[in-house]
Amino acid sequence: MLALRYLRAKRAESFISVITVISLAGIAIGVAALIIVTAVMNGFRHDLMSRILGFNGHVTIVGLERGLPDFDAVAARVRRVPGVVGATPVVENFVGVTSNGITTGAQVRGIRRSDLKALAIVAKSLSRETLDRFDEDSVIIGVRMAEQLRLVPGMTITLLAPHGDVTPFGTTPRVKTYTIAGLFSVGMSQYDQSVVFMPLDQAQLYFDTGDTVTSLEVMVGDPDKVQEMAVPLMRAAGPAARVLTWRDTQSTFFAAVQVEHIVMFLILTLIIIVAALNIVSGLYMLVKDKSADIAILRTMGATRGAVMRIFMIGGLSIGVVGTFAGFVIGVVFCANIETIREFLSSLMGVRLFDPTIYFLSHMPAEMDPWEVTLIIVTSLALSFLATLYPSWRAARLDPVEALRYE
Repeated sequence: MLALRYLRAKRAESFISVITVISLAGIAIGVAALIIVTAVMNGFRHDLMSRILGFNGHVTIVGLERGLPDFDAVAARVRRVPGVVGATPVVENFVGVTSNGITTGAQVRGIRRSDLKALAIVAKSLSRETLDRFDEDSVIIGVRMAEQLRLVPGMTITLLAPHGDVTPFGTTPRVKTYTIAGLFSVGMSQYDQSVVFMPLDQAQLYFDTGDTVTSLEVMVGDPDKVQEMAVPLMRAAGPAARVLTWRDTQSTFFAAVQVEHIVMFLILTLIIIVAALNIVSGLYMLVKDKSADIAILRTMGATRGAVMRIFMIGGLSIGVVGTFAGFVIGVVFCANIETIREFLSSLMGVRLFDPTIYFLSHMPAEMDPWEVTLIIVTSLALSFLATLYPSWRAARLDPVEALRYE
């Protein structure tokens, strides 16, 4: 009762009340900011991983020499390895793409129609008619490439391979025109803007790879345990092949995202620390202002522990209310983050979270219960620590000295 009464300052103590409100708002903002940022970072990492690994495969098997020969036999052996979900032969190379007077670069991925149907992240955006039209004279391109080149299904594009036929006058680029069978979208601009799917046999002819492929893309049941499967896959692939897991090819990128996540957590924790310091200053000033009250309580028989509990409860009340308010704000913000982004974009006339920069077509947010719990516990712990010194000073106050100057 006394703690809550002291927090409701009178008109003469309005300055202390303002500090209390600022402390509460600071903790709420800090907790909300931490929840929102960690949720966005988690969502960003999860979406990137699901798209990158879903598009490229969890394990890549390449030949030690030029191309991977006898790839169907290798794929059959790989599929028998426990934990393997699928193995897709792929021919990959870079080309120039031109249409409507516009030229850009692209990566051609030669793949069989059956394997393209099994590639869920791409197949879910393709119609049955598009897959039926995917034959020797057609390709499938990303929606952003189609927007850039002003193309629609049924139109044609021209591919230019830098390594073409050898003539007496040197090597000439290989040029061929294909019909667009359809458009795909995986929600990641890096792929939607720069990948062209071509039938596997046509890619082998176009890039002159013969009866080989450039790689075998392997999907496994649990991507986090992919390192444990490297040795069995290496044995299945044979001595003429090399096995690369996604941790080998994408480790730098995902490690950078994880480091950024940790650094952002530490930086935003400073907001809560600053708010906790406001609790220290507010309680310290309250102790000074209530010196006479404390002295009277002591003379009436209140123990030092009781006085200390009064001010600790007051400080913790600020921390608990601020933490709870920040939690509610953070959860509501994360649940409606895409709606908020669109509203702010229309309000300011600026394209927030540009997919060409951030890879993804929307702003993801995925709250981790353990991280949210850690944020709440950290906020409450800092609030508790902030109450110790002012409460200890209040408990150590000498009643005689306090009343002498009143």
